[in-house]
Amino acid sequence: MSKLYRRPNTPYIWYSVHVKGQRIRISTNATKRRLAERIQDEWDLLLAKGDTSFVRNAFHTLDIEKYVSYYTGFLESRKTENTVAIAKGVLNKFKSYLSKQGIKMLSEVQVSNIDGYIDSIKVSPKTKKNHLIVISLMFKQAVREGHLLQNPCEFATLPKITTVMRHRPLTADDLEVIFKNANKWKLYFAALLYTGLRAGDVALLRYEHIDSKKKKITQLVRKSRRIHELPISDVLLSAFGDIDGKEGPVFPEIYIESDRKQNDRLVYPRKYLQSILSAAELPKATLHSFRVTYNNMLRDQGLSIQDRQVLMAHTSSETTKIYTHPNIELAAKHLNEMPNYLDNKAK
Repeated sequence: MSKLYRRPNTPYIWYSVHVKGQRIRISTNATKRRLAERIQDEWDLLLAKGDTSFVRNAFHTLDIEKYVSYYTGFLESRKTENTVAIAKGVLNKFKSYLSKQGIKMLSEVQVSNIDGYIDSIKVSPKTKKNHLIVISLMFKQAVREGHLLQNPCEFATLPKITTVMRHRPLTADDLEVIFKNANKWKLYFAALLYTGLRAGDVALLRYEHIDSKKKKITQLVRKSRRIHELPISDVLLSAFGDIDGKEGPVFPEIYIESDRKQNDRLVYPRKYLQSILSAAELPKATLHSFRVTYNNMLRDQGLSIQDRQVLMAHTSSETTKIYTHPNIELAAKHLNEMPNYLDNKAK
């Protein structure tokens, strides 16, 4: 239900109503009560017909904090938990940035504010792009609902993207230093290096997936949604120790099936790896660097690109859980020719 009221420092009577969960306040531009009531009746009738066009130019009163809350609630009823969590994180950062700029209303947000926010966040260019997408989707919804006439994100620009080798290959010196100082993460780093699996897939490795007699691992690769079969090198099998009859996660500290929460747990081995390299004054690397190194080692040994693609689960399929079978014997031969960074001299 709408109401009329007077505001300080203005002679006009104001109109207040809730539209789609948001409180809207509009000046009637009338100083006399009787005229303001006629305007109120007219606007109430338009709202009853679903016509909000008369308030579009007055949506400067739409509070950003309230709309972010409304929009995330809207997402919760339509999107996955992971999508909602990402949106909340981005929008809360954006809201905090706008607050520091003294911007409180949705329509006050200009292209320059979007660009300023993108420049202010200390993340990779790809993540900046993802932030812009999340924010733009919120503004698109506001436009659809009649709160805004235009989405300012459509004219925002991303910073220049320069090609950077984030996942540099590890050298022999890098690997000797890493495994000498790996401590509790030694087996995890070894599994990354000698399987070529992604960090998240190794984190999900269970003892039931390892066949010590046939010397192979059968693992679901999440990115391609394929069950992947790969050989285990003698070096890695020895590092696993006696696993016959064992069940459960190989790396319980980082084992979790939620993709979003797993990323949080992978921070620990990643930071530990980077601390080792930093202490040795070696260039920064990532957990994915082990996968790059694995590929390069097999390439240098002459394993064909086709065999390496299958071995590393680079192939894709539209069918879920299709089995892939690399040439196990050939791949095992090449794996066992990889240097052993787990022997005594590397400890």
